Amino acid sequence: MKVQCNTYKLSEICQNVQRIVSSKTTIPALEGILFEARDGKILLTGYDLETGMTTDIDATVEEEGKIIINARLLCEILKKIPNETVSIESDERLRCVIKSGSIEYKIIGLDPSDYPELPSVSGGTLIKIKSEILSDLIRKTIFSVAVSESKLVHTGLKFEIENNEITVIGVDGFRIAIKKSEIDYDGEKLEFVVPAKTLHEIMKLSQEAEETEFNIAKRHIIFEVGNYTVISRLLEGEFLNYKAAVPKEYSTVAKINVQNLIGSIERTALVIIDRLKTSIKCIFNDDSIRISSTTQIGTANDIVNADIQGERIVIGFNNRLILDALKACETEDVKISLSGPSRPIVIENVEDSDFMYLVMPVRLKN
Repeated sequence: MKVQCNTYKLSEICQNVQRIVSSKTTIPALEGILFEARDGKILLTGYDLETGMTTDIDATVEEEGKIIINARLLCEILKKIPNETVSIESDERLRCVIKSGSIEYKIIGLDPSDYPELPSVSGGTLIKIKSEILSDLIRKTIFSVAVSESKLVHTGLKFEIENNEITVIGVDGFRIAIKKSEIDYDGEKLEFVVPAKTLHEIMKLSQEAEETEFNIAKRHIIFEVGNYTVISRLLEGEFLNYKAAVPKEYSTVAKINVQNLIGSIERTALVIIDRLKTSIKCIFNDDSIRISSTTQIGTANDIVNADIQGERIVIGFNNRLILDALKACETEDVKISLSGPSRPIVIENVEDSDFMYLVMPVRLKN
């Protein structure tokens, strides 16, 4: 293989593909990026056996061929090259020479035949959506996915698509994030769960693409974002019945400015040391929310004004979970609905019901 191309464009593409490349694997080939030079382009592939990414870049191809180059090393080399063009040449012994001006690296590549084949998807259902909308759906829910793999299906976001509406749901056992948007689709109802890692990449790639296409098959999904193709397995298992978790009635409803509430919680949480075991205490009453926290190093108290209708409620929450939800709202005011000290708090947009966050309370110590 012998090619020459723009250093900066190749570096940018390799940085994106590297994020997919497996960092912990017993298969050496998966620590690299597969290069294939043909038809005036370099095709690049990254894969970790769950998610794969392919893309290409225009190049001067003097000799076609394939080779696997260690992703971390290649990305570091390209970032350090100050020249506009770079050439990459490899021989039948997998010796690879990377040159740019007076700079030269000689490294050993890997046999391209060792690279696992990416899954193929036939049939499926094709969906088109504005990248801005898809990115917003992901951003406002992905923080709620489970980190622990005790229930693997909850480490991804669930998508429900029907009647020209798309709903994305994230759950982790302590909270639920639900975001809806309109979409041009009136076919059969679709339900599938996409791993969070895949969606983090889609969200990053979609910043430079006006539209995203995805094709949903039985076990895999393929995203087309700009010049990138991302294929991912779908997560299987029984996803939480999130609709059953939403309270049917509320005893207290508060309307409050988001930034005022965020500021109050952050001030009160300054005395919290153990963020897993310590909670904030909230008293919803009359025209204010009293927020307090008591820990081994001291106490903190604050009051934030709110329009409150209904019963007085004393309730405790993990401050981090509440802040995650409030910061994802991206609206001036929110409606907070409560149905008792042991039932989840529900946070919604005052003007629009396109998103909803449920956060489970914690038991307060007497």
